[in-house]
Amino acid sequence: MSDVAAVEQFVKKYNALKSEVAKVIIGQDEVVNQILISIFSGGHALLIGVPGLAKTLMVNTISQALGLDFKRIQFTPDLMPSDILGSEILDESRHFKFIKGPIFSNIILADEINRTPPKTQAALLEAMQERAVTVAGHHYKLSLPYFVLATQNPIEQEGTYPLPEAQLDRFMFAINLEYPSFQEEVDVVKATTTDQQQTVNALFTADEIINYQQVIRRIPVADNVIEYAVSMVGKTRPNSTEASPLVKEYVDWGAGPRASQNLILAAKTHAAINGKFSPDIEDIQAVSEGILRHRIIKNYKAEAEGVSDRRIIESLF
Repeated sequence: MSDVAAVEQFVKKYNALKSEVAKVIIGQDEVVNQILISIFSGGHALLIGVPGLAKTLMVNTISQALGLDFKRIQFTPDLMPSDILGSEILDESRHFKFIKGPIFSNIILADEINRTPPKTQAALLEAMQERAVTVAGHHYKLSLPYFVLATQNPIEQEGTYPLPEAQLDRFMFAINLEYPSFQEEVDVVKATTTDQQQTVNALFTADEIINYQQVIRRIPVADNVIEYAVSMVGKTRPNSTEASPLVKEYVDWGAGPRASQNLILAAKTHAAINGKFSPDIEDIQAVSEGILRHRIIKNYKAEAEGVSDRRIIESLF
């Protein structure tokens, strides 16, 4: 099948996938879009939202609709790296045998990732970047596609361990979940307080998802669009001559080159789901907030004056 035909087929399957997810998840259209863009771009996502916004249900539903294995890890202060990666035990014949941990799955939900100490948070780093883990000197490949979706509660900061910048940078998207509108909340209550259960059908196989990820990577991008993305990321760095006045005043650290790579990959997927065969500047702008939000480190003045990430990012356009 040609890449053009593959993109056309992808648009149909993507719309069917959105309809399947909508059976269970009411509203949150933009959030679902960003999670799916992340998956088909081969990235990871960080969901930031207060409890009760169906973060876990959303990930579970998406993994069912994608036909992928799903594991949930509840991050707690006493969680150890071996609880995630697995460990070696001595079997009956006195040989060491490796028992795989929950990280060996296609989709991992790292629930409340900032509740666990840095040692355990770091256990995810190799898996997220290399799609492999090293335990007791042995290297184990993870099955593809592989996707980490972490959640974080923005309210309660007692007893939490903020994610280091190196780890935040591994997430393609940081997605803010907002409260539903009045009508959406009415619909949620109606749908979830009866005995009716919705069944979610698997529309993809793991191989199909990998094929679509490869098709998306092959989508051509014009030089001016790549230059626009790199220039936008450069403008987030306060010591750059390109930096906007808002960045110079309110930002301590800007985004690194991984942000430029992610902008282009996500823009390719955004173009593909809208039936386009090459991304343009509008696609870069559409995905920029989720990709740059967690990579821009604001200073104390920005926090004191309530300057939002969105305002800083929109100043880059």
